[in-house]
Amino acid sequence: MDKEKIFEEHYKRSLIRAGTACCPGCGGPLFWRMALEALGPKTIIYGDGPCAYCAIRNILVPTLGIHFSFVADGATGIAAALAAKGRDDITVVSSAGDGATADISFNKVSAAAERNENIIQICIDNEAYMNTGIQKSGLTPFGAWTTTTPRGKETPKKRIPMILAQHRVPYVATVSVAYPADLKAKIAKAKGIRGFKYIHSVIPCPTGWRFDPAKSVEVVRLGVQTWAWPLYEVENGILRLTVKPKARPIEEYLMAQGRFRHLTKEEIELIQREVDEERHRLLEYDGKSIIH
Repeated sequence: MDKEKIFEEHYKRSLIRAGTACCPGCGGPLFWRMALEALGPKTIIYGDGPCAYCAIRNILVPTLGIHFSFVADGATGIAAALAAKGRDDITVVSSAGDGATADISFNKVSAAAERNENIIQICIDNEAYMNTGIQKSGLTPFGAWTTTTPRGKETPKKRIPMILAQHRVPYVATVSVAYPADLKAKIAKAKGIRGFKYIHSVIPCPTGWRFDPAKSVEVVRLGVQTWAWPLYEVENGILRLTVKPKARPIEEYLMAQGRFRHLTKEEIELIQREVDEERHRLLEYDGKSIIH
């Protein structure tokens, strides 16, 4: 078999073409390559606009997309059409960025969760409106520089996974491209569960986070190791931490990114206290119900 044929067969199996329309170092294509390994070919993906959609353009399964304001709605319609045809062998995925998920269309995501629609809702979270000029979103973390928060965001990141878990949906999980086995296992589990499933992945963005594109995986790995981005799942209300690293100082994660380099010592100490408090809460609830 010649080299060209080998590459062609490889990309058919991986369900995503070579190359990308995304910025260098973007974690989006890496996420989708891993996710598709778990999802398989019998998948339909509904996605909103870029940045979340830039990687979807290269995916080799059926994809549809309209606009930010139709997050979850489009996938709900696809799932309803498949149900009407008696097709229960196809996984319907709804993909959206942080702005669409947490701000523009959160009401629609919440409504789909309330109805327990049979879809996997994925948040491709690069923590700002990167495609329109790096403006802050509801999922931009406290202290982060954006073009609309030049002195650092003054409010905390919305805890969307925990909010959706309180909808009593069957499955919610956080993932990271720095932990491929954990990511693929959670998506495979979501695929096998009927009802509304939510997967939230923080995606490294060298352009907006201001770091060397070669450091993408290293930076988001630090996010997990410092507990800035804890990895857990909530299945039928029971929380389980899936990665429990020994906590590294939050300063290591913050100072790896230009968007945090303006922070004062006091602000870093404040963020460390808040991360510590959240880590202790999660460890306390590990293996227990969080539904109230």
